[in-house]
Amino acid sequence: MVNISPSSIQAMCDVINGADKVAIAAHAHPDGDAIGSCVALLHYLRGKGVHPSIVLYDRWPDSLSFIAAGAKDAMTVYESEPEKAAAIIEGSDAIFCLDMNSFGRAEALGDALGKAACPKVLIDHHLNPETDRFSTVFSMTEISSTSELLYYVLLAMPDVGGDAGNIPAEARNALMAGMTTDTNNFANSVYPSTFSMASMLIAAGVDRDAIIESLYGCYRENRLRLMGTMLKDRMTITAEGAAYMIIDKPLAAEFDIRDGETEGFVNMPLGIRDVRMSLLLREEDDRYRVSIRSRRGISANLCAKTYFNGGGHELAAGGKLVKGKDISGGTAGLAAYVESVTGEFLAGGRKENNGFQGNH
Repeated sequence: MVNISPSSIQAMCDVINGADKVAIAAHAHPDGDAIGSCVALLHYLRGKGVHPSIVLYDRWPDSLSFIAAGAKDAMTVYESEPEKAAAIIEGSDAIFCLDMNSFGRAEALGDALGKAACPKVLIDHHLNPETDRFSTVFSMTEISSTSELLYYVLLAMPDVGGDAGNIPAEARNALMAGMTTDTNNFANSVYPSTFSMASMLIAAGVDRDAIIESLYGCYRENRLRLMGTMLKDRMTITAEGAAYMIIDKPLAAEFDIRDGETEGFVNMPLGIRDVRMSLLLREEDDRYRVSIRSRRGISANLCAKTYFNGGGHELAAGGKLVKGKDISGGTAGLAAYVESVTGEFLAGGRKENNGFQGNH
């Protein structure tokens, strides 16, 4: 079971009791765990008489809109309304940062978060958190998701008293959805505490079947069409056991791909016996966004840190390559780079703790 420090709970209670306006933030390019945990905390704080707002650097994918449905009136996107987002942060009595181990994970929004003078609470499950920049910290890496960690934090709050039924229904649903996405529907990063969380939430009334339908049964046809094209024509497997797929801008335009519609693609090559690491790279205006997944014993996190300006978890990580700075030569140059660095990595360095150092 997850152990939450009583002193940390008291510190969180003090922050909430001393606040009227609270800002809740998460990392840029928010995924299901980020949205789920933010929305869950918002609904909990509303029940405490607090006035919370969610401030994100950019918008969440349409496929996750069902999670945010009851909170959209309290959500502000920095890219669309920078002045409003900055004003919310500046006017807040407390800030909660969820699913981000540093302010930099929030892109340009991170500057405002870091400069705010109010108490800041971190709730996160990533490696290497900037704990010294927060007044209260809940940090745990051996846990499925920030949604799971937040669930156990809320369970320890005095007004919840260990009974999941005392968590607001909207928060329970958001927590289940967030945890489900970050475990790829219980396929990875699952612990005994994860199943306990799911069991208690279902017993408290969460309709998991409805959540699964919303997460995995409501995609547009183009997602499956692109998936077929990627697996048939765009997947390369190297001799060292790295599989990679590149979605360039013309391909994304051909299939009218939106954010969130390639969720899960990076996991598929790991179904091939000889594939030890999988990478999905998607072209944006000035960069390529990189997702990495690996088998046990091979550190996706170390690979992301060493070669892709990123990081994450041991078996699931991400990063980016900036055009003209980190990479050149278009998709051909990108493919050559990926093959070179993954070959070096898989030949010489697999685990986080083996001292492998690469050059980039």
